[in-house]
Amino acid sequence: MTITTRNPATGETLATYDTLDEAAIEKALACAEKAFGQWRTTSYDERTTLLDAIADRFHANRERLARQTSLEMGKTYRSALAEADKCVSAFRYYAQEGAAFLEDTPIDLGDGKRAVARWMPHGPVLAVMPWNFPLWQVVRFLAPTIMAGNVGLLKHASITMGTALMMDEVVRDAGAPEGLFQALAIGSQPVAAIIADDRVVAATLTGSEGAGAAVAAAAGKALKKVVLELGGSDPFIVMPSADLDAAVKAAVAARTQNTGQSCICGKRMIVHADIYDDFRDKFCAAMKAVKWGDPFDDATDMGPLSSAEQRDTVLGQIDKLKAAGADLLFGGEAVGDAGAYMNAGVIVDVPIDSDVAHEELFGPVAMLFRADSARDALRIGNAVPYGLGSAVFTRDKAEQALFADGIEAGMVAFNQMLASHPKAPFGGIKRSGHGRELGPWGLHEFMNLKTVVGAD
Repeated sequence: MTITTRNPATGETLATYDTLDEAAIEKALACAEKAFGQWRTTSYDERTTLLDAIADRFHANRERLARQTSLEMGKTYRSALAEADKCVSAFRYYAQEGAAFLEDTPIDLGDGKRAVARWMPHGPVLAVMPWNFPLWQVVRFLAPTIMAGNVGLLKHASITMGTALMMDEVVRDAGAPEGLFQALAIGSQPVAAIIADDRVVAATLTGSEGAGAAVAAAAGKALKKVVLELGGSDPFIVMPSADLDAAVKAAVAARTQNTGQSCICGKRMIVHADIYDDFRDKFCAAMKAVKWGDPFDDATDMGPLSSAEQRDTVLGQIDKLKAAGADLLFGGEAVGDAGAYMNAGVIVDVPIDSDVAHEELFGPVAMLFRADSARDALRIGNAVPYGLGSAVFTRDKAEQALFADGIEAGMVAFNQMLASHPKAPFGGIKRSGHGRELGPWGLHEFMNLKTVVGAD
């Protein structure tokens, strides 16, 4: 079997890759097991030295990596460069801080007895990663994996297979031992068997609900831990005390960054009635000004969606919203003579209880809701089965306290667009998954916290 990648800006074929057969997968698993047996015994200094070396190689190859990413999934070259640079910062962060996160924690048991809690490596971890941030999604798994003393196996999205293999090459060129990180050219079919293999200790996935349920089922059957980040339909709440121009600017960025294909960016704009009309008018004008086009053109604001299939999925959701009674004010249409392009759009009068209003719109289209009060905005914000991220624009301290505690999400940002950071825990609740990436929390997810009692 083969995997074919295509340029979503043109529809042209980029490359075809042979997928691994059973024998090749077995060889990869054996290699990972051997690598873990060696890497788990390395010192923290050895691990941080490698992380710094990988950071150096990522920086040296940032233009290659960015170009490959843009070609395969359509994001602007400018944003792909920024993504590569963010990866460098994550490797540096774990190189600088990781050892401190792994120090023993002394425990006083009383009566002169003592113990320590010690973080221990756990083994090979399978990562099933998506195409929307094909560098960053992998690195936020890989950097803590290396620091922990574990090893990583990557099943990347098929449409970004070239990016996955290039990352494999960069890590090896940095001096990583054989088997420490392997990008596997496989489809979804072998994933369950790999998770079931005794040499694999855990799995992590960022992707759709369906993919998450499948990986969680396989991990549960094998009694193995899993971390899931399954996207969301994030609320973006604007209250009367907000800087309206700043809120509009952030809202446009949230819906058009990565052509709207970002799990944690606001998708449902929930605006207080007192400022609803002003926000709507300014937001619509700014969304109409967003320029779609060639990802390698500096004047382009957003490139194509990742594929024609992804664009058609979004167009189908828009049709369902209109059928439910919502009003598409403008945009939200396929555009261009070639490629998976669509223009930015705004939808209003969305019935909050309609099924499609609870879906994640993974494209450059915003749903706009009117709220009568802060508590009404909170009600609308929580009225979906997801709970990943959120953003709230208010300068009122009481409202900030209400939303900080009341929003059902793993993350909330005030007066700014939510973004991930290497130092901060990342993850969701409800149908957005469970577990955390990044910071010390991501480092500890796939480690054995061992209690050692009475040792001198």
